[in-house]
Amino acid sequence: MTKQQDFSKVLQDMVSQFPVDTAALKDVYKNSAVLSEKMTKVALEAAEKSNDISSKWAKETIAKFGELSKAKSEPTDYTKAFSDFASASAELAAENLAAFAEVAKKAQTETVELMLAAGKDFSEEATAAVKKATADVQTAAKKAATVATAAAK
Repeated sequence: MTKQQDFSKVLQDMVSQFPVDTAALKDVYKNSAVLSEKMTKVALEAAEKSNDISSKWAKETIAKFGELSKAKSEPTDYTKAFSDFASASAELAAENLAAFAEVAKKAQTETVELMLAAGKDFSEEATAAVKKATADVQTAAKKAATVATAAAK
């Protein structure tokens, strides 16, 4: 009588021959955390600079408003004070909006540089991982084929 082949054992042996590289997952996590840290740094620097600009703008506007609110001896002095305030406010707005634009431009440039560098690193790591995985799978497939052939005999 012939003995029936136990394919569950053969399947288990074949699966055990395929390697799982947890180091690659650790590297992905580590690289992701590093990129996240760098992106957060860019965002926090931009937020800090924006806050400084807003604070400076508010202080300057309040100081200009203080000049506007002073009592005047002639009615035409109020018109002149308001006109001066409006001109100064427009000038402050232009200056501060330009400063905000510079902050945004710098943050955008740094973000693009980080993303390009991360993409390049990811591409290089992925290529190396695929080559390694291909070699490992080929080796494992050969071992599994050997185990399956031996089990079939």
